[in-house]
Formats: sequence, structure tokens, C-alpha cells
Amino acid sequence: MSLFSVEGKTVVVTGGSRGIGRMIAAGFVEAGATVYISSRKAAEVEKTAAELGCVAVPADLSTAEGVAALVEAVSAREDRLDVLVNNAGATWGAPLEEYPEHAFDKLWGVNVKGVFYLTQRFLPLLRAAASAESPARVINIGSVDGIRVPALETYAYSTTKAAVHMLTRQLAHRLAAESITVNAIAPGPFESKMMAFALDDPGTRDAIAASVPLGRIGSPEDMAGAAIYLASRAGAYLTGAVIPVDGGITTHG
Repeated sequence: MSLFSVEGKTVVVTGGSRGIGRMIAAGFVEAGATVYISSRKAAEVEKTAAELGCVAVPADLSTAEGVAALVEAVSAREDRLDVLVNNAGATWGAPLEEYPEHAFDKLWGVNVKGVFYLTQRFLPLLRAAASAESPARVINIGSVDGIRVPALETYAYSTTKAAVHMLTRQLAHRLAAESITVNAIAPGPFESKMMAFALDDPGTRDAIAASVPLGRIGSPEDMAGAAIYLASRAGAYLTGAVIPVDGGITTHG
């Protein structure tokens, strides 16, 4: 359906070699988009790109050099960028009394600064793709842990994801006049490296699924579908939104 079509669009997905980023990248590739994926580990991102049929750009987006490398690689091949998916992120868990200061420094650099500065650097290509009828799109990946207090002691992670949600709103307000929409997806439990410590254990996995009102872990189609909606004509009038894709977890408050 043309209402949900992303065919022919140019898309960048950071952290695209595995987990949620891979789910989103795969969905866009299957829907006919030209997709670039980035990740810090070159061998891993190149392997995923070969499997999906997209372009790999190794880059550490916690550094200014990594941000510049990704922007330069895409700019060398494209004169416009229709969709930027800021998915690259990190987590850290530790007891309150033992939580290290460098965890906040690392996660702030990856989860918040990386989102901001990559969006900033890609603005020329996003502006080139933008029109009133078909805005360019920025999709930030937040978390339900940035909406409600998580059960685990992930202080820096939940704090930085809440910051991503507010950054999304502020960028949306600033860029609306330029026909660039900015929205966030706040995932619940999905298969990813961040969740592997819990989901790889059958008992813990069952307990997590049971805590989700819809009774299951999220599927790749759930995540890809939300991103494609935001990138398609169907989502063109939405900006500044934080959409929980969580099976109803945030209904608990």
C-alpha cells in the first residue's frame, strides 16, 4: 500500500548489526529502501550488511571522529537522506552503592550525545530530502525504561533514555518548520544483546513475557512495523511523539 510505502527511500540505521537495529534495517530493506547500517565492530556490521543486502559503515558514534566518518561515507554516495534511525546505544547495570561514574560518562556519550551530533551533522542531507508533503524523518530509539522506573538498577541507562525522549521533543519543535519530523520509539523487551542476560534464561524469559500485558516478547515485525509507519506517508503528520512499542508494559505506570 502506498500509504505505508518506503520504497526508494534512503535510510541510515545506527547500531544496525544486531538486535533492534538489525530488525529495523531488515524491515526497510525488505520494503525496498536503500539502507546503510553502522556499528563499532567492522566485521560484525559487514557480515550483517551482506546478509541483509545493505551497506555497512563501521563507526564508533560515541566519538566525533566516528560521527564524521558515517556522515562522510553516506554523503559520498547520496545527495539526500530520507530517514535517520538513531538506534546505537549501550546499557550498564550495577547496585546503587557500586554504580561507577564512568558508566554515566560512557552512556551519555553514546545514548544522548551520539544521537544529537549525528542528527546535527546529517541535517544538510535531511533538508535536501524534506518537503511539506513528504518530510524527512528522524527516528530515535528510546526505551520504556525512560518512561517508567525499571526493575533493574540501570541508573545511567534509564536516565539517558529519558533524555533521548526529551531531546526528541525539542528537536521536533525546532525542525518542524523545515519539514523534518522527529519521533521516538520506546521499546519494551525484544531480542537483543542488552536483553540477552535475561532472555537467554528460560525461566527469566517466561517471567518477563508474563509481565507483558500482551503476554510475549516483541518480534522483529513489531519493531520494523513501527519504524516503517513513522517513515511512511502514514506517519507524515506525527512529530515529537514517543511511542511505546512494549506490549502494554507502560500501562502499569
